[in-house]
Amino acid sequence: MTSNKVCLLAALCSLTILFTCISSTQSASCCMRYRRGRLPPCSRVLGYTIQTIKTTCDLNAIIFHVPGAFVCADPSRRLTQMRMKCVDDKRRVITKIINEQAPANTTSSA
Repeated sequence: MTSNKVCLLAALCSLTILFTCISSTQSASCCMRYRRGRLPPCSRVLGYTIQTIKTTCDLNAIIFHVPGAFVCADPSRRLTQMRMKCVDDKRRVITKIINEQAPANTTSSA
């Protein structure tokens, strides 16, 4: 039973590190246009980056990170905002689970 909890905690820590690394990296190039059509489903989105015109790019965009690709989306679209919320919600759940699984920090007074 304890072994399963340790494996779960290790997997959740790995996912958190992955999400953090992916969301903190910039894509190799700027989004020059938005993707037409549907966005990938929430289950495939690993994270996202916010691209602003204040950087070297000329287009405000949300760059969704999916396995093996980046998808540029219009930040004003409702579907884009829903995908961002989904990713944020997944991060909150993972963080909550990790915090619940972490052993209580105990100190001994001598």
